[in-house]
Amino acid sequence: MTTLLEAQHVTKIFSSGILDRHSTVALEDFSLAIDSERPSITAVVGESGSGKTTLARLLLGLVAPTRGKVLYKGQDLQSMAHAAWHAFRRDVQVIFQDPYEVYNPFYRVDHILNTPVAKFKLASSKAAARALIAEVLQAVGLRPEETLGRFPHQLSGGQRQRVMVARALLLRPRLIVADEPVSMVDASLRATILGALRTMHLEHGISIIYITHDLATAYQISDNIVVLYRGAVVEAGDVELVVKQPQHPYTQLLMSSIPLASAERTWTTETGTGTVGLQAAGSAGCKFVDRCPRAMAPCLQAVPPLFHTERHRVVSCYLYHSTPALAVAETGKEFTEPTR
Repeated sequence: MTTLLEAQHVTKIFSSGILDRHSTVALEDFSLAIDSERPSITAVVGESGSGKTTLARLLLGLVAPTRGKVLYKGQDLQSMAHAAWHAFRRDVQVIFQDPYEVYNPFYRVDHILNTPVAKFKLASSKAAARALIAEVLQAVGLRPEETLGRFPHQLSGGQRQRVMVARALLLRPRLIVADEPVSMVDASLRATILGALRTMHLEHGISIIYITHDLATAYQISDNIVVLYRGAVVEAGDVELVVKQPQHPYTQLLMSSIPLASAERTWTTETGTGTVGLQAAGSAGCKFVDRCPRAMAPCLQAVPPLFHTERHRVVSCYLYHSTPALAVAETGKEFTEPTR
């Protein structure tokens, strides 16, 4: 497998305070590999504080990992030459969560589209640039005559976010990191934006890392899924397996908390904590042990490895200790291979 972008056992620790310094582990020993030849859509899901946005910033080279490496075509982002950075900035694009803060309010929205066209020399003339911009705007469901020439505040949140999708599409990147791209738009527009991302993937061969807290949209758009809890991977693999038959207690909790159209109680009834879980304070073991109703003694002693429970699924839980543990060299690659 030839990788386009790869995170190798990446850990990010933030420190704060001057006299009384303390550290927060935002992401721990995370690995992920995106194949350069077989485009895929990988969802990264988890609750607030699970490390999703930190992961996005690491993959984009906006922050440096405390330990581990992020590689673009085998080159460390923290030591790449200028030419490699230029190629990286074209190949790897981003769609941020907030569809307003990414804009400079003093510029019309044309500016955010004209800048990459000029910087990467995407058109040979102004007429060609206008045609290219009109094409990508129409691809995301916007009319150029109703969009161009306006200031950001004159567009709705959904329109602003679709302009950001169009900007990413302009460059025909090989990978898009989409950090909660539909969390701040109306439900009626989510399908349009997700549909545009899916179309970009299918028609242009663009891989997507879709970062979200929404399991429903993750299931709708992705091929593979990675579930994070407090900065660590608890389960990952084919989205059909993970969503429909979750194995890790945390993933099961996430799935059972999704409300259904039924008068009956549809969320989990296992709200209690096991006897072992009550002993978890200061434990060096599993991060979920203090909330897990199925915690065992080994869960307090060491972080469980990723057990290879099925061909396209790994689970970090001692409940599956009888299955083979994922080799270190395979981490990040085995469960992100396209399966559809």
